[in-house]
Amino acid sequence: MGGCWDPPQAGSDRRGDLLIKVKFGESIEDLQTCQLLIKHYIPPGLFVDPYELASLQERNITEALIISENLDIEAPNYLSKEFEVLIYARQDSQCIDCFQAFLPVHYRYHQPQSKDGETFIVLDNPDLLMYCDQEFPVLKCWAQSEVAAPCALKNKNICQWYNMQYKSVSKNVTLQVPVGLTLHTFLVCSVTLLITVLCSTLILVAVFKYGHFSL
Repeated sequence: MGGCWDPPQAGSDRRGDLLIKVKFGESIEDLQTCQLLIKHYIPPGLFVDPYELASLQERNITEALIISENLDIEAPNYLSKEFEVLIYARQDSQCIDCFQAFLPVHYRYHQPQSKDGETFIVLDNPDLLMYCDQEFPVLKCWAQSEVAAPCALKNKNICQWYNMQYKSVSKNVTLQVPVGLTLHTFLVCSVTLLITVLCSTLILVAVFKYGHFSL
């Protein structure tokens, strides 16, 4: 299994795209009867936007389910916890024995540091779960255990999935995240306060100049 990270560009909304591709090393006669589920553990430094996921699902771009009761997408890194995401992979039309999955992920805000305006987030390799309508002996050989999970995104019935052994082409993904510097605190606060006062003053001037008041 291979995974890659498409990092955000300068000036973006601190979002990156996680792309996962799975290729079977042995030929299986009919993978059309099988489903592949990627169980990813998202560390505190990242989050997945449920509203963005809903939009992508409506457009049939990806299928993913967030496993978390109280996910706060506004919370900073130091007030967040790890959570799980289930990504239902799709068969690759250009590869007969391949599956692929896509998940947009966002950086959380981190505490400023005294030096080195960057930090690192480690994204561990996911669990690979598989479920087939018919039995394939080779899959049982690869299986480590069985895991209960929803059969499909729109089907809340629970299926028993095989937790598969796999070989990753890359180690855990390490993400480099820019963070603020504590030495900039006074400058940032001063400029923010100045802009706030200036904008508030301009709004009040416009209200008194162009507003219509009645007694």
